[in-house]
Amino acid sequence: MATNYPIVPGHEIVGRVTKVGSAVTKYKPGELVAVGCMVDSDRICQNCKRDLEQFCPNMTLTFNSPDKYLGGVTYGGYSDSIVVDEHFVLRLPSNLNIAGAAPLLCAGITTYSPMRHWGVGKGKKVGVVGLGGLGHMAVKFGRAFGAHVAVFTTSPNKKDDALRLGADEVVISRNADEMKKNAGTFDFIIDTVSADHDINAYLNLLGVDGNLTLVGAPAEPLDVPAFSLIVRRRSFSGSAIGGIAETQEMLDFCGKHNITADVEVIPIQKVNEAYERLLKSDVKYRFSIDMASLKSE
Repeated sequence: MATNYPIVPGHEIVGRVTKVGSAVTKYKPGELVAVGCMVDSDRICQNCKRDLEQFCPNMTLTFNSPDKYLGGVTYGGYSDSIVVDEHFVLRLPSNLNIAGAAPLLCAGITTYSPMRHWGVGKGKKVGVVGLGGLGHMAVKFGRAFGAHVAVFTTSPNKKDDALRLGADEVVISRNADEMKKNAGTFDFIIDTVSADHDINAYLNLLGVDGNLTLVGAPAEPLDVPAFSLIVRRRSFSGSAIGGIAETQEMLDFCGKHNITADVEVIPIQKVNEAYERLLKSDVKYRFSIDMASLKSE
């Protein structure tokens, strides 16, 4: 099926169906749909059979994966149309702003999936390390799940924004007294930081059977002392995106709770400027590209 879409954060695409093949049964022309980080998998491995296509050894990413049909590599959303198998197309709730919904297909599912996996909900105390493109989504989901949400940040000037997004409290991680006060009290912590940082400081915040899931990607290995895990049966794990079924579940959840990413919409002509701003952390909290701006080229 082919989709024509106006909004793209890079890997993820939101737009309307323009035409469908004869074998397509799930969608009709004109419907609002989305394509996330994957466009194909082998459909036969044990991971695919468990709706975990993101772990398929033959999964094809939307961007920079070998294209087994056309040769070369896939190029993501930087065009005015894309052809995708209907299995990898998702239905977008009509009440969501499409520019804010587009990053849900990456930042949204990257934070939603581990929070669901580790049972975030009412009565749970949840920590979010870092308030950026991933962290701000984790805060929104934690709040919607009914958990008590604490944001950990090195920047005191992010406190007001964290509270606006739904955090119950903000902890300045450089303040040793604040960190000590929270030791052993968290059920789950999602760490969204990609810079080098002291992971042990956050492991020590977990209670018995608490979990810390890393979704950021630090370039250097992290030092994890064995006794930080052993003494309270804590666990340290990683997570990426979710499968297609879980991603649709996430979109439906967002529709029910009116959750979207905080975005700045830019024309394609400003993509290099946006990249420079991204390097300086000068974005709250995602850029979405209006691909209609291609027409002015």
